[in-house]
Amino acid sequence: MKLVITRTYFPSGTNGKLECEGKLICNTIELPWKKNETRVSCIPEGNYFIKKRYSTKFQWHLEVEKVPNRSLILFHPANNALQELNGCIAPVTQLSGPGLGLLSRKAFARLKDLVYKALERNESVELIVK
Repeated sequence: MKLVITRTYFPSGTNGKLECEGKLICNTIELPWKKNETRVSCIPEGNYFIKKRYSTKFQWHLEVEKVPNRSLILFHPANNALQELNGCIAPVTQLSGPGLGLLSRKAFARLKDLVYKALERNESVELIVK
């Protein structure tokens, strides 16, 4: 499975459109681009793979693997990139401003369900960020 995030960059946040095979799954919010600095920047454009991950904070969620010079880049719910993200990606149902979105938990549940089903079929899940 290939997921594609097409980004639009703003000084206060990064907005994206997350699609699978040309079909919109949800929108995304991230921190602004700040040269891949840990905890203050979105990740670099590129190709990554996604795996399942569990933590007590987020329960079952998704991790973006092998991001250069970064670790624990996750997909998890958030509606305000600057207040709730440290470099991760938040799925949102609707964008409401740069780095801002609405109904993130709903969008995250949809994305997680799609990805987990692919992983259960032993498919790899590739993320293309552009």
